[in-house]
Amino acid sequence: SVNDDPLQPVTSDETVSVGGTVTLTCRVAESDNSSLQWSNTAQQTLYFGEKRALRDNRIQLHRSTSTELSITIADVQLSDEGEYTCSIFTMPVRTARATVTVLGVPGKPQISGFENAVPEGGKVTLTCISTGSKPPARLIWYRGDQELEGRPDVVEPVPDDPTYNVSSELTLEVSRSDDNALITCAVDHPSLAPGDKRSEQALRVLYSPEVVISPENNLPREGEKFFLQCLGNGNPEPTSYMWEKKDGELPPLAKVDGAFLRFEMLNKSDNGVYLCQVDNGIGNNQGEYTLLVQEDAAENIADPTAMLTSSGVDHAVIGGVVAVIVFILLCLLIVLGRYLIRHKGTYLTHEAKGSDDAPDADTAIINAEGGHSGAEDKKEYFI
Repeated sequence: SVNDDPLQPVTSDETVSVGGTVTLTCRVAESDNSSLQWSNTAQQTLYFGEKRALRDNRIQLHRSTSTELSITIADVQLSDEGEYTCSIFTMPVRTARATVTVLGVPGKPQISGFENAVPEGGKVTLTCISTGSKPPARLIWYRGDQELEGRPDVVEPVPDDPTYNVSSELTLEVSRSDDNALITCAVDHPSLAPGDKRSEQALRVLYSPEVVISPENNLPREGEKFFLQCLGNGNPEPTSYMWEKKDGELPPLAKVDGAFLRFEMLNKSDNGVYLCQVDNGIGNNQGEYTLLVQEDAAENIADPTAMLTSSGVDHAVIGGVVAVIVFILLCLLIVLGRYLIRHKGTYLTHEAKGSDDAPDADTAIINAEGGHSGAEDKKEYFI
C-alpha cells in the first residue's frame, strides 16, 4: 500500500486567513537522493529542491533536506486557495496533495439605524453588516454581556468574489433603563479570536423625570437655615421646577431658587408636606417631603431670645395658660383685699360707738360689745 511505501511523500491540508502566512511541508520516510518539488494550483513549479522556480517574493524556502521540502507563502490572498502538489521524481513519480483553505477575514461590523434618541416605550431597529467573510461570518448581538436574539443573518455572496456580506437586524422596545445602554454587534468567524471585531452603539432614551426631594440634613432644627433640593432624574434634564406646600401657602421665609427651596430660619410653623413638580418636556412628575422641624432645647437655654423668635403652637398655649392663672390670682387678691378692708371698717365703727361716753377704755370695749342695748338703757335713764 501507499502508506508502507517509504518513498511516498506525505503532506497536510492547511487553513490560513487572508494576509497571513502558510507553511507547506512535504516529507518522505527514506531518501533515494531524488529531489522533492512543490507546485501551485496552476501546476507551476514553485521550488525544485532548494532552487526557486517562480519569481514571487511572497514564496520562500523554509527547509530543504534529502527527506523534506518546506516552503512558506506570506501575505496570502484569496486567489492562493486551492490544491498544492508535492512530487518526488522517482520511477514512477509519486505525488501528495495539500489543500490550502483561505479564510476571508470579515470587516469590522457597522451598526446603523440609530440616529436620534427614542421616547420610552418606543422601538429601535438596528442593522449590523460585516463584509468580506469567507465562509460567511455569524453576527451576535449583546446588551452589555447578555446575548440578544436578532433576526436570522442574511448572507449575500459578493459578485466576482468568493466572499460574503452578512447582515443582521435587531429590534428592541426601549425603557428608561436602556438609556446609555451599550448594544454590541460581534463577529464570530474562524479567522478571528472571540471579540476581535465588534462595534458598539449607545442607546439614548427620552423619559419623564423621576422625582426625589432631598433635605440638606435629616435633623432640621428650629432657628437654623435649611434647604430642600428637588432631584428630577429624566432625559432630557428637567427644565422647570414648581414648589408648593400641601394645604397652604409656602412660608414667607421660604424662597424658591430653581430646584432648591431655601428656608432663612426654620420655624415650627414650617412643618408640613412640601411638593415639587418637575417637567422636562417629555412628561412631568412630582415628589413630596414631610418637614418636621426639631426643637433645639440647648439653643433655647443658651439664648433666651430664641423663645421670643419662636411662635410655635406649644409656646402660645403655655403663654395663654400662664396668663389665665395670673388673671385668676389677681381677681382673688382683689376680692380678698376688698373683703378685709370692709371688715376692718366695721370693727372701728363698733369701737367708736362704745367710746362716745365711756369713762375709760375698758368700759368703751364693754359698751361696744353690748351694742345698742347699752344706748337704750341710757336713754331710759335720762328720761
